[in-house]
Amino acid sequence: MKRFLAIFSLLLWSLAAFSASLTKSHSQGKFSDAEIEATIKAKLANSKIGKDGFQVHVKGQIATWTGSTGVMQHKGAATRMAKAAGAIQVVNNIKVSDQAKAKAAGNLSGTPRRAQVKTD
Repeated sequence: MKRFLAIFSLLLWSLAAFSASLTKSHSQGKFSDAEIEATIKAKLANSKIGKDGFQVHVKGQIATWTGSTGVMQHKGAATRMAKAAGAIQVVNNIKVSDQAKAKAAGNLSGTPRRAQVKTD
């Protein structure tokens, strides 16, 4: 019985150590470039920014975006998407149109917006 408990506790300890190392490797960005790129492309296909035709390539766990957009927020969304897919760094070379930049600047200038409060 003593021997069984020793083997059983050793087995539990080994399983816990393996689980901890697996969790640690994934949290430290140990996904392959192919896995990261495939995840980003799958997310891109199912998102609103997918219609912009962005290109993404991953090398050394660094995602590099290229393309152009007419919506200022799509550039930031692409960066967040790559990080969520496991990229440790993102190089965002997406160009934002002058029209989108002017629209965003216009939204920031002028009078402050009021918060919308729903009343019953």
